[in-house]
Amino acid sequence: MFGKFSRRHFAKLAGLSALGIAAASPDAAAQAASERPAPDSFPKDFVWGTATSAYQIEGAVNEDGRGRSIWDTFSHTPGKIEDGTTGDFANDHYHRYKEDIGLIREVGAKAYRFSIAWPRVFPEGTGTPNAKGLDFYDRLIDELLKNGIEPYATLYHWDLPQALEDRVGGWRSSETSKAFGDYAACVAARITDRVRSIFTINEAGRFVNFGYGWGIDAPGLKLPDAGVNQVRHHVALAHGLAVQAIRAHGRAGTRVGPAENIAACVPAFDTPENVRAAEIATRELNSGFLGVILEGKYTDGFLQFAGKDAPKFTAEELKIISQPNDFVGLNIYAPQFYIAASDKPPGWSVLPFPASFPHMNSEWLRVGPETIYWAPRLAAKVWNVKTIYISENGTSSEDKLHADGKVYDLDRIMYLRNYLRQLQRATSEGVPIGGYFLWSLMDNFEWIFGYNKRFGLYHVDFETQRRTPKLSVAFYRDVVARNAIGV
Repeated sequence: MFGKFSRRHFAKLAGLSALGIAAASPDAAAQAASERPAPDSFPKDFVWGTATSAYQIEGAVNEDGRGRSIWDTFSHTPGKIEDGTTGDFANDHYHRYKEDIGLIREVGAKAYRFSIAWPRVFPEGTGTPNAKGLDFYDRLIDELLKNGIEPYATLYHWDLPQALEDRVGGWRSSETSKAFGDYAACVAARITDRVRSIFTINEAGRFVNFGYGWGIDAPGLKLPDAGVNQVRHHVALAHGLAVQAIRAHGRAGTRVGPAENIAACVPAFDTPENVRAAEIATRELNSGFLGVILEGKYTDGFLQFAGKDAPKFTAEELKIISQPNDFVGLNIYAPQFYIAASDKPPGWSVLPFPASFPHMNSEWLRVGPETIYWAPRLAAKVWNVKTIYISENGTSSEDKLHADGKVYDLDRIMYLRNYLRQLQRATSEGVPIGGYFLWSLMDNFEWIFGYNKRFGLYHVDFETQRRTPKLSVAFYRDVVARNAIGV
């Protein structure tokens, strides 16, 4: 999810040129049409889940051998977190995981996307794995399965071991990519007897730019463009090495893929020219991570625009990066670019957002329900993706406890209702979306905003650790139970 940033951070991306994209065959389209669900429901095997991440909820940062992460360091740096808090205690999920799994069961979700803290498994980033850290995730996975909830693990949700940052420069070095592959091998060998699906890296599009380019997130660096592009390349390489490691060390049939906050391009309005322009823009604006993973190359437009600041890479690295994926996770919150066709190169233009464009409680979270229709539709078309998960979607809200002890988050329900209707539209038209993970199960440490922004289905009193269901729990429970959106 995005924090504080301005349009100028993305403005220079709009000048990229484009290459062609192949269309699906008529036979494939006909087959897909025959398999589509009824327009008023989701596919019968659709996965409904919720999601969290380790640093945002676990706490226990100094327990059972866990090492420090770059977010431990960053959150303890004065002035970096809006409310001056840290994730030291967070939701105390490390000790309350059984209670929290009960919340998932209560909402009716059948899947849970959680992240594994790399420094809890390898306190120094490499070396001998920490047995107590692995034991925690064993207990968590076993409790999920006991409650009929399928675990979806994420290997990296931003908590890089501080030791790697200190020793080799973190993602500035390909040594971190190699260490990530070793970490993935260890985790895969341990959990894939029970975990069938693993997301490798979450939101490179955020943590690379925000952490290494603009200094907003951990580790708080402001590298030149060449440095940022090289960091992004090392992250893509880490993804490829992790895919190889999971295939080599995990159980047969283990599925793997990235989870990315795709640069979401939406046609200004639905005409063939604007849709085509949005396809081209989707490819170009995502070339630096999703594109190179799914195509095995950086587009000519990306390399031309980057010029002397383009990442340094080898043919062998591109081969590793483009290992086949079983699915692609897309984190979708808000439209990033509205696209219109143009008669000038590169054939598309980015339209400015008017000041009156609606947004949610977080100013960056513009309300564009159509985004969750167009982003997966365009991704499936551009890269021929066979299975997509909406790996995150949700919104912050004011979320005040009223005198009766309840939270009436009608704005969140409005947001979810409209987004899920557009998601339903996509599945009914044959876009290959296999599931949806609502962010988040409960309020948590919201990165640079600390505890000021609440994205959870459950309200958390961070002093007492009391969890209280919001009205949106009942809404989401109804959606899951009916596998459809009500009126």
